Amino acid sequence: QVLLVFAEEDEQSNGFRWACDKAGFRCNIARTPQSALECFLDKHHDIIIIDHRHSRYFDAEALCRSIRTTKASENTVIICVVQRHTDREESSILPLISAGFTRRYVENSSRMACYNELIQLEFGQVQAQFKLRACNSLFTALEKSQEAIEITSEDHVIQYVNPAFETMMGYQIGELIEKELTEVPINEKKADFLDTINSCIKIGKEWQGMYYAKKKNGDSIQQNVKILPVIGQGGKIRHYVSISRLCNDNNKVEKTCECIQAESQTDTQTCRHKDMRKGSLDVRSTTSRGSDGISQRRRSSMARVHSMTIEAPITKVINIINAAQESSPMPVAEALDRALEILRTTELYSPQLGTKDEDPHTSDLVGGLMTDGLRRLSGNEYILSAKQTHQVAGSLSSPISLNDIPPRITQAMENEEQWDFDIFELEAATHKRPLVYLGLKIFARFGICEFLNCSESTLRSWLQVIEANYHSSNSYHNSTHSADVLHATAYFLSKERVKQTLDPIDEVAALIAATVHDVDHPGRTNSFLCNAGSELAILYNDTAVLESHHAALAFQLTTRDGKCNIFKNMERNEYRTLRQVIIDMVLATEMTKHFEHVNKFVNSINKPLAALEENGNNGDGESIKTVLRSPENRILIKRMLIKCADISNPCRPREQCIEWAGRISEEYFAQTDEERRQGLPVVMPVFDRNTCSIPKSQLSFIDYFIIDMFDAWDAFADLPNLMEHLNNNIKYWKGLDGRNLRVLRPPP
Repeated sequence: QVLLVFAEEDEQSNGFRWACDKAGFRCNIARTPQSALECFLDKHHDIIIIDHRHSRYFDAEALCRSIRTTKASENTVIICVVQRHTDREESSILPLISAGFTRRYVENSSRMACYNELIQLEFGQVQAQFKLRACNSLFTALEKSQEAIEITSEDHVIQYVNPAFETMMGYQIGELIEKELTEVPINEKKADFLDTINSCIKIGKEWQGMYYAKKKNGDSIQQNVKILPVIGQGGKIRHYVSISRLCNDNNKVEKTCECIQAESQTDTQTCRHKDMRKGSLDVRSTTSRGSDGISQRRRSSMARVHSMTIEAPITKVINIINAAQESSPMPVAEALDRALEILRTTELYSPQLGTKDEDPHTSDLVGGLMTDGLRRLSGNEYILSAKQTHQVAGSLSSPISLNDIPPRITQAMENEEQWDFDIFELEAATHKRPLVYLGLKIFARFGICEFLNCSESTLRSWLQVIEANYHSSNSYHNSTHSADVLHATAYFLSKERVKQTLDPIDEVAALIAATVHDVDHPGRTNSFLCNAGSELAILYNDTAVLESHHAALAFQLTTRDGKCNIFKNMERNEYRTLRQVIIDMVLATEMTKHFEHVNKFVNSINKPLAALEENGNNGDGESIKTVLRSPENRILIKRMLIKCADISNPCRPREQCIEWAGRISEEYFAQTDEERRQGLPVVMPVFDRNTCSIPKSQLSFIDYFIIDMFDAWDAFADLPNLMEHLNNNIKYWKGLDGRNLRVLRPPP
């Protein structure tokens, strides 16, 4: 099947359409990126041909990236039609490859040229993709095989093991991949036996026999093993495939090494040497490493198995389940198998996208907020913060006292204890300096100066310094956002269930963390900084880049000058405790751990509290206190509190929700613009200011990140007003989307 994406009908599109008819290919035509994406998700074409000649109609590279974000495009060949230029130097194809194109086609409307291109694609890239699809079937067979299968490189580096191997040996696949086969303790006589196996497989012969293997827990098991060399590139052995099953009489471990050795030396009995079949599967999805010299140095044998002894808690759980399976009836054993499959994944708390994977808004939000970007070696560098001069206390004008706040600002803060408090009114009254004023009032209400043993003037200077290091040029991540998160945090801290749970030091940490949680934010996502090779991304190893920077800079700004050091009078141990809580809360705002935090909160707090209520223990203060006051659960509650405060915009009154939606959209639009200017990967292609549907993006964000989290937080803290606002805002965005409007507000 072929999809042609041409904004207008011309000779080139007609040429490809004629070629499809001649070749007998089914053909669809799309005129816009949106219709192209919808058609592809419906038909799953093998070839997509996109017109890149006229940028005024649509961005072909952005469309290609959007298609590549879908799972359906994994085996799709995407062709880029470019203009023919005879008067200038040939341009590089790398930007097209980076965008996700398979190859380019220099415009040639000749029908036969179009036909030849399609035929070459059919017998080249398309046929190769069919083979890759077939590999999925082969690996499915391996995964379901009851025999333990292990594939290694020519240098005996483990590249694949199937679930049966994990069950037999007690390891997880992550513990084995890229590891060399390690020796188990053997005696001198057994070494001769291992040399016999090596001499067999190294000349391309199959070996079959029995030997003892050592499981991870130290138990010795007797296996019937077949080892097959796989001939690959250059006619050399590139892989070894080992197929094992437990011997029927596995209890007779007293069987001597000499007996096994004697059996292995007779070709016509246990050790059957077979000619290597030339047509053996070349496992190209696992690449070989090393040279002949390295191979000789390693001397690792296929017959020498694993003796690793480090055992993580999750491994102990898996081993317990494995042991339980042995004496369980078949339905129970199969259920435990499914549980093991889930436990073996590295993303235990991240849900599968499922059908949402086909929604480009959700895919882009997940890709932009929950990944650290596409690793890219490039000359592009985005310099941020490492060499910037940050505002310090001495360079700022002295802030006024809480008692001297102008009447308009005082009036704007009158209802700051209520959820419907309007932060934008305060922003206007303070000329975009709301954090100092709101911070002074909230910190006074919670007695922060008394707890820290610092003066009000020190607190004022600190708030001034922190606010000065927020970027007022950012449409969203500025000091108004910080003040908004501070207000939400204070509101949550006033809820009865939260007050039951947290200590004064937790409240102080939460308010400080909210204040500093985005300080010096550049208005770009972590993915952007990683792709751009920024100094911060390099400093923090592409991991929680911004959140690490916010926490580190907050303490640098605070402690470098005594005039704003709110911690200077604290006792050392109390300061260290406070510092750790602040850092943990700021790092919790990083979105890659979103589902981990939410799921832990639900399972450790929501469900136990619900169980107590169902069992009639609602009035049992001690049982509830045990759940709420454990150190581990208090950490989860503090993380959940700041996470909800950080992204509470959809739960604000409608006008505030709309304003925040416009601001974050503008910031993402600006990032997309800059990514295109710099030639960087566009991590959120749907945030194109010319085509983006803001209602769709808001609905995707709410559906994927907000609803479950606030359902859990509401169940804990009792927030009916927030949930009412959330439901009203969902109806509002759905109303706009139902009218196919892409803007913030309906037309007059």
